[in-house]
Amino acid sequence: MREISKEEFKKSIIENVKNQYRRTIDEATPQQIFQAVSYAIKDVIIDDWIATQKQFDETGAKKVYYLSMEFLMGRALGNNIINLGAKKAVKEALEELGFDLNAIEDQEPDPALGNGGLGRLAACFLDSLATLGYPAYGCGIRYHYGMFKQKIQDGYQVEVPDEWLKNGYPFELRRPEYATEVKFGGYVKTEWDGERNHFVQEGYQSVLAVPYDMPIVGYGNNVVNTLRIWDAQPIDTFSLSAFDKGDYQKAVEQENLAKNLVEVLYPNDNHYAGKELRLKQQYFFISASLQVALKKFKETNDDIHKLPEKIVFQMNDTHPTVAVAELMRLLLDQEGLNWDEAWGITTKCCAYTNHTIMAEALEKWPIELFSRLLPRVYQIVEEINRRFLIEVQNKYPNNYEKVKKMAIIFDGQVKMAHLAIVAGYSVNGVAKLHTEILKNQELKDFYEMMPEKFNNKTNGITQRRFLLHGNPLLADWITEQIGDEWITDLPHLAKLKVYVDDPKFQQEFMNIKYQNKLRLAKYIKEHNGIDVDPRSIFDVQVKRLHEYKRQLLNILHVMYLYNQLKDNPNMDMVPRTFIFGAKAAAGYQIAKKTIKLINSVADVINNDKSINGKLKVVFIEDYRVSNAELIFAAADVSEQISTASKEASGTGNMKFMLNGALTLGTMDGANVEIVEEVGKENAFIFGLSADEVINYENNGGYNPEEIFNTDQDIRRVLMQLINGYYSPQDPELFRDIYNSLLNTKNSAKADTYFILKDFRSYAEAQRRVEAAYRDENWWARAAMLNTASAGKFSSDRTIEEYVRDIWHLEKIHVDDDDVKAL
Repeated sequence: MREISKEEFKKSIIENVKNQYRRTIDEATPQQIFQAVSYAIKDVIIDDWIATQKQFDETGAKKVYYLSMEFLMGRALGNNIINLGAKKAVKEALEELGFDLNAIEDQEPDPALGNGGLGRLAACFLDSLATLGYPAYGCGIRYHYGMFKQKIQDGYQVEVPDEWLKNGYPFELRRPEYATEVKFGGYVKTEWDGERNHFVQEGYQSVLAVPYDMPIVGYGNNVVNTLRIWDAQPIDTFSLSAFDKGDYQKAVEQENLAKNLVEVLYPNDNHYAGKELRLKQQYFFISASLQVALKKFKETNDDIHKLPEKIVFQMNDTHPTVAVAELMRLLLDQEGLNWDEAWGITTKCCAYTNHTIMAEALEKWPIELFSRLLPRVYQIVEEINRRFLIEVQNKYPNNYEKVKKMAIIFDGQVKMAHLAIVAGYSVNGVAKLHTEILKNQELKDFYEMMPEKFNNKTNGITQRRFLLHGNPLLADWITEQIGDEWITDLPHLAKLKVYVDDPKFQQEFMNIKYQNKLRLAKYIKEHNGIDVDPRSIFDVQVKRLHEYKRQLLNILHVMYLYNQLKDNPNMDMVPRTFIFGAKAAAGYQIAKKTIKLINSVADVINNDKSINGKLKVVFIEDYRVSNAELIFAAADVSEQISTASKEASGTGNMKFMLNGALTLGTMDGANVEIVEEVGKENAFIFGLSADEVINYENNGGYNPEEIFNTDQDIRRVLMQLINGYYSPQDPELFRDIYNSLLNTKNSAKADTYFILKDFRSYAEAQRRVEAAYRDENWWARAAMLNTASAGKFSSDRTIEEYVRDIWHLEKIHVDDDDVKAL
């Protein structure tokens, strides 16, 4: 662990304030203090960072480049202080200067580099790679405004720019020496040199990709890896000649191209311009990352054929799959290899993680768009497809169905998942159930042809952020009971099992939960103006808003409970606080309408004095990593209610479990493995199984109208969607939601996520939750068991499995002496 001199640290903060802001420390604003403290911490990190890079170079270590469109990092200051082992010294130094560390941390914006679980998983993986000492780079895009900052106005989601960079970000480092050109469009000219063809892209537009590096600090081991995010700059900032000729648009063309590339995460792609920009973004960061990776490799290696011994590119879902063709392009056109040599290297360097079976995430690009934007890359994809289809036809002669299902280019589209599977030497799912569904359903044809590629790597989370940093009361209590080995070896939590039946320890554990509920209640009061009872059951569903995640099932059940309370105001009921947090993609209308419904229901229920506060509904605005840490620590019930077979894994379920919340969920994604670890009796499982859902889907679904016609409670709830009960100004406001649930003229397919089918089973599971919560000893025991059984779900375990089965990396060691020698 790093020794930080308090006196030197205080001096560094004072100097930073003076040099950056021309102020004394007592004149500085809270934001200026945050910046000064962050730069003081960065000074400590830099030595470790340089020493780590020296180890990379001296050992010639093999590196993984983790390619991802998203990295949902969360705030860096607190996490860096913890991983440096400097919390005590920093806290005391700041107190001596008259500052509170928590207040300073609150000045930091969440870097807006990701949105959902995919981006947060990437961040957890980077933390684990550094903590375990494996050489790694994360590669992504430096989005200036992220996806968006969510505001709730009159119950509606409103997207506003997330200006996380407006004050500058102290933990990034601009690296102009690694800037590289990325080309779009134009055409490919073929030149024959007497021996072979050379392919030259001409008439293109290009931008300069400039990397910004962020340190990823390992826990207590001096290792600092790198997150490299790419910004775009015009190659010629301003065309004076075009301006002089009066062509003002052309004068700033390059500048606009660069600006648009890095403005926002996932531009709304329900229109053509959005699709085009999204593909440009993907190619932009992939081309830049691969060009620099090869350049760095060649500084110490003169044989390009050895690339697979030194580098692996892990593609995080289909978004970075263009890496396959781009690596081929670099090997063919720049390194002068022949096709077989280049293909041999590429197929040993690229590996693919599949995160979903949802069609929209298995990206497909129109040929017209792909070939126009990336003409040379498209030629290469065509050749990969041609050669692969010969293999398919040799294995399955005259089987057109196989060609149709497996082709990379088919029906006017380029299918990126198919490209990743054909070229990748490893294809992994992210939970046992998910991988089995991939093998037996979605990717069955590929699995039958190349079973050796497929494997499972169940996701994990980093306990250092979601317990050590996010829940310090519980972290300290655990360390008091079993020591601190769990921080880097989470299965040590199993030692807590000897305490689960002890009333004293149960009481201590539940008192910590209560303190965390008080902390969240304070946040809700400050941000929502709603008083919630910390003695009520905190029933929480926080995640990206998507129909398959079924926030709608949750709120329909809240409406059903409210109806029961209205019918019987004296009903004996444990008070319940239902907490939601979710962003909906800007173009996803039904998801946005669901947010409005949740808020409309909340308005009615929270203002109804007749129910005596037995029910409250809270929608937390702008759900992100920093408020997630407060939420996980306070939750009693973890809502993991996706339609079985639809959720690849989920990682929120693991964060809740780690913090002592009980899972209410379907047997979907990693819920299956959570239940295996903690026991079905310590969770609340309901609903159709994955096999039942798939069986219904294969046979045309089910008839929701039957349920509507025969179940008057469900019918009453659904009628409230269209009779103005929750929207008196506009009774038709929630008609789309009603239509999505029932076979109506306006809905081609009804209730594809089996909400009504699972409703009664869900309501029954909720009754079991209430009955269980009344038994305080049982609940305390089950909550403790959830924490004690969470050991499997560390991202450290996941990374060790990737290293063992896919990446084959060696650990590096950075000693104190290595750092001092700088």
